Amino acid sequence: MCAIVLNAAGALRPEKERLLSEAFTTDLLIVGAGMAGLLAAADLQEKGGNALLVEKSRGVGGRLATRRIGAAFFDHGAQFITARTPRWQALLSCWQAQGIATVWYRGDEDEHPRWRGLPTMTAIPKQLAQRLNVRLETKLTCLQEATTGWRAVFEQGEPVFARAVLLTAPVPQSLAILHAGQVHIEPSLHAQLEAIEYEPCLAVMALLDRASRLPVPGFLRPQHGNIAWLADNHIKGISPVPAITLHATPLFSRTHWEADRQETGKQLLEEAAPWLGAAVTEFQVHGWRYARPLKEATQPCIILREDPPLLLAGDAFGGARVEGAALSGWAAAEWLAGQLK
Repeated sequence: MCAIVLNAAGALRPEKERLLSEAFTTDLLIVGAGMAGLLAAADLQEKGGNALLVEKSRGVGGRLATRRIGAAFFDHGAQFITARTPRWQALLSCWQAQGIATVWYRGDEDEHPRWRGLPTMTAIPKQLAQRLNVRLETKLTCLQEATTGWRAVFEQGEPVFARAVLLTAPVPQSLAILHAGQVHIEPSLHAQLEAIEYEPCLAVMALLDRASRLPVPGFLRPQHGNIAWLADNHIKGISPVPAITLHATPLFSRTHWEADRQETGKQLLEEAAPWLGAAVTEFQVHGWRYARPLKEATQPCIILREDPPLLLAGDAFGGARVEGAALSGWAAAEWLAGQLK
């Protein structure tokens, strides 16, 4: 279960707070279509709830991301999924039966299967989203308390009125939305949330003129240097042509975050040359500002407000892995199901 932390706000000041009375657009507004948001929405929908999922990006999945460059395909976020809990293991097996997931390889250090999406990592979130009410390229800028729910204001379009809100975006983004709407957060909890830190990550996607030197299964973690890992998307079974994804270490990514991305990409590819063994014909660099929570909360989700319901969930609460985001979304959905009956 989530940890319940009730808001202790005093009386609202009319000149600063807008208490609005409108017909509800949805029972539940979920912000962020990563794994936490998608699975929370699916859970609530199965229980008969009405959930609207909004995502500021052009696609669903968060770091379960795939990009195409020419004939090449790159998983450029999370490279694999592991499973340690029965419910998550059962869901991966279900996805395997549906043909959208498969085991890539088993880890040498822990022997846990490394799962991947079929044909790419985005297949899994896209399958989940098919049954949900999702609005893409919809950026929430402000959340305001209404008389019996919440008013969500977006960069474009009409506001949405919801009985409950679940925020699954990275914590700094969620706090910015709450601050914009002057939503009170109990001071000690606010300090706890502000202490949650994330590691940035620079990801390089490179097309090669021939096969790389990476051994099967196409994944390598260098012991030293500025590269955290390299993955061969062709060996992995994603790209029909040689294509490498590499992630820089958190230290390198943080130090070079504001530097020219093309120059940074060249530096990392030069360091990767002994493993590539091929010429780079084209490359792109993507920056994941909130790649991995460095410091996580101890609860699977946090309830900021019990009435009207307002929750935070995501990998900063359930754990840094894809599974952690899923467990956090499920925990939030379990609590909301009881509140929204």
